[in-house]
Amino acid sequence: MTQITGRTALLCILADPIRQVRTPQLVNQLLRAQDDDAVMVPMHVAPDHLPAMMQALRNTKNLRGMVVTVPHKMAVVSLCDEVDDDARAIGAVNVVRREADGRLVGGMLDGLGFVRGLAALGADVRGASVYMAGAGGAANAIAFALAQAGIERLTVANRSRARVDDLAGRLRARYPAVHLAHGTTDPSGHDIVINATSLGMAAGDPLPLDADRLSAGQWVADIIMDPAETPLLARARERGCRLYGGLGMLEGQVADMVAFFAGKPNDAR
Repeated sequence: MTQITGRTALLCILADPIRQVRTPQLVNQLLRAQDDDAVMVPMHVAPDHLPAMMQALRNTKNLRGMVVTVPHKMAVVSLCDEVDDDARAIGAVNVVRREADGRLVGGMLDGLGFVRGLAALGADVRGASVYMAGAGGAANAIAFALAQAGIERLTVANRSRARVDDLAGRLRARYPAVHLAHGTTDPSGHDIVINATSLGMAAGDPLPLDADRLSAGQWVADIIMDPAETPLLARARERGCRLYGGLGMLEGQVADMVAFFAGKPNDAR
């Protein structure tokens, strides 16, 4: 694509806030490399306006699809006409394809991207013990992908115990061998530590866990992309941990996003 015309297919990303997103940059780069006449734009949509926006996008005939991120991943499930089996089990969606008849089909690629990015850094998840702060849409996707990849133990810390219980029930139904427990702010005793909350995105946010309990050699991951080195990652660096930033999760799924919007099967699952 050299310029946007009346033939250009539209893609978008829905978020609130929106300034932190990096998906349009990577998706548009891939679209150009594939000589695909399509473009992705960011759209700042508040939760109260999400149903109306989804309806408007359903009626936008040159829309190919959308990426969904904070805080909409769980809410979008009920706004889709169809959701694939993995996304249904996870309870969240991060990609939606618009079919020619206006039907909206949802999928979830966050977990796949997270595990793929972690593996690219040399981290071995099989048999690992994982601590995760958060139980929202991305956290659910990551939990399922890690379970599929063969982790042994998952500790989830979240303000809402009900959300952890809900995740545990769905995860155990599909991966009964994984031991899942409620966690505190203490991430010690785990091989991999993950911040799957939005804490760290805004200046002045508290840390999502007790960074003083981190130890050298642990993998510490943060799904936040802006700033690239969050306060948690900065503290983890000081303590000799191995770091995995939020951009890795996105880079691990961009090609799958573009394929999903084109209706192509995902062979990586």
